[in-house]
Amino acid sequence: MVKIGKIDLGEFPLLLAPMEDVSDPPFRAVCKDNGADLMYTEFISSEGLIRDAIKSLKKLEFFEYERPIGIQIFGGDEEAMRMATQIVDATNPDLVDINFGCPVKKVVCKGAGAGVLKDVPLMVRLTEAVVKSTHLPVTVKTRLGWDDNSRNIMDVAERLQDVGIQALSIHGRTRTQMYKGEADWSLIAKVKENQRIHIPIFGNGDIDSPQKALEYKNRFGVDGIMIGRAAIGYPWIFNEIKHYFKTGEELPPPTIAERVKVCRKHLNFSIKWKGDVLGLLEMRRHYSQYFKGLPNFKEYRMQLVTLDDFDLVNGVLEEVSEKYSQLTPE
Repeated sequence: MVKIGKIDLGEFPLLLAPMEDVSDPPFRAVCKDNGADLMYTEFISSEGLIRDAIKSLKKLEFFEYERPIGIQIFGGDEEAMRMATQIVDATNPDLVDINFGCPVKKVVCKGAGAGVLKDVPLMVRLTEAVVKSTHLPVTVKTRLGWDDNSRNIMDVAERLQDVGIQALSIHGRTRTQMYKGEADWSLIAKVKENQRIHIPIFGNGDIDSPQKALEYKNRFGVDGIMIGRAAIGYPWIFNEIKHYFKTGEELPPPTIAERVKVCRKHLNFSIKWKGDVLGLLEMRRHYSQYFKGLPNFKEYRMQLVTLDDFDLVNGVLEEVSEKYSQLTPE
């Protein structure tokens, strides 16, 4: 069994990655329904939390059915991270996660996210500040290193474990790679094989099918897999992987009716949680993935990403359901 502190995650957990502007409660709800074992919030700025920024505080919200859930924070200042951790602690999630992996320029420029990879002693100090500020288990998500000349994850893993983290998720790319090229899991495997490492090690990067998940599980020996982009518009991937692990057989892909039903649940929750305007707007990034593979879908997609009336969008979804009901997406 894989455990983070006292949290039992089963034999081989599948984690939903924290994704900026994606991993909100409406998206997490459909992923939880479809087999995600552990989920994280979008990353939250420590500075934003301290100054009561509304957007940051909103990201702290979660629901009881989402447990176990981790709240992820980022920042480059020890005092800010300490104070932010205390704010997170008060909301009583199951764990606190630190983002040392986000490669986006606006985050890196502030010396946060993957920017901290250039200063391992700072990374250690920031982590220690968080660990000492909460009674909750602390985990970290990071990358292999800043660039190919500083793939220092072996050293980082040991040092972060030494200051008290209880699990480590590693994306198999450097910061300079962003999301390009193929994720290299060989170093993730070496971290897992390290005799000094006793915390769970989760691999992340490029898992987009049950077959690949099983191959990487067996080949690299990780304790679990974190899935990000492959779950966008396709939350079924978690249960598909679990079924394949158990039986060696693929589940049939979701029917059009199932796709519309889950998309509609996602949309309804988005409206309820964010309001009519923002709820509709932020849902637009998901439609093309929900209906990927449908022939001649462009006209419907254009309507879904331009209409600003909930009833009209619902009408388009109904039309899609009727028109494609006899088809199975590729």
